[in-house]
Amino acid sequence: MNSSGIKRIGVLTSGGDAPGMNAAIRAVVRACAFHNVEVEGIFQGYAGLIAGDFKRLNERSVARILGRGGTILKSSRCKEFFTSEGRATAIEQMKKHHIDALITIGGNGTFTGAHILSQESGIPVMGIPGSIDNDLYGTDHCIGFDTATNTVVDAVDKIRDTATSHNRIFFVEVMGRNSGFIALKAGIAAGAIAIVLPEDEMTSEELMQILRASEESGKSSSIVIVAEGAKGGTAYELANKVAAENPDYDTRVSVLGHLQRGGAPSCYDRVISSRMGVAAVEGLLQGRKDVMIGIVNDRETYTSLEEAITRANLPNRDELRIARILAI
Repeated sequence: MNSSGIKRIGVLTSGGDAPGMNAAIRAVVRACAFHNVEVEGIFQGYAGLIAGDFKRLNERSVARILGRGGTILKSSRCKEFFTSEGRATAIEQMKKHHIDALITIGGNGTFTGAHILSQESGIPVMGIPGSIDNDLYGTDHCIGFDTATNTVVDAVDKIRDTATSHNRIFFVEVMGRNSGFIALKAGIAAGAIAIVLPEDEMTSEELMQILRASEESGKSSSIVIVAEGAKGGTAYELANKVAAENPDYDTRVSVLGHLQRGGAPSCYDRVISSRMGVAAVEGLLQGRKDVMIGIVNDRETYTSLEEAITRANLPNRDELRIARILAI
């Protein structure tokens, strides 16, 4: 299996945490143990890579973390790593600790740094997509997306009880600065009357038309799901516009925020994290580098980091059409 000559692999998590990152760390460490490769856990993401905050891990180091949210390796956003001086220090730290290859678990920013590091140093780098936004090209689902979406659906189901009891329109804002995946999937699953995405132009006038049609059909309460980066405005802005247009509407806003990042990972996230962690290690040992492991049509696949961060991963527009049909 190990045709690459790799004897020690470093693993880090970077950027926003996502449920399932610990499951991926566990899979990386245990796959390395299986293939007789040493593992250095790198704490605090790229900041720890620069500072040399490393700890040797073994199969017992990752016991009982499969179902834990967050990341035992901690995470951060490190501006210093995006300077040539910062990366030079990181490369020296890897050489000092005899790290032959690096696995990075994170999203777009994480992979941008990993790609630059790989290009500058020649060190084999493998990315594992961990992002609740699900915005990376080359995988059907990023680690954490399924759990985050289920968290939103559970919250909206609870909010709907209050909306129904008081005949209110609730505007629920979910994460997704540049990506509407959470909003779209959760909106369909929770029966939202309208879903406002960064990728879709919905004006306040169009939203008013939907709400009026709903009222005419006999609905007395509604849920509107708004992605935080929606072009039509934030949940507060849209709620204010609707209230100004029709003062009879009793509107409320709920911003779900960071609770979407936390919690125990779902079964699905645990499984794909485990699969990706093993495939990341085995890909490096086969000589792959500067790539991301993903799962497409239930098969592990490798995509260049450059392609993963530059090509758009867009929500299924037919699902948006379906959501509008079902909202009548």
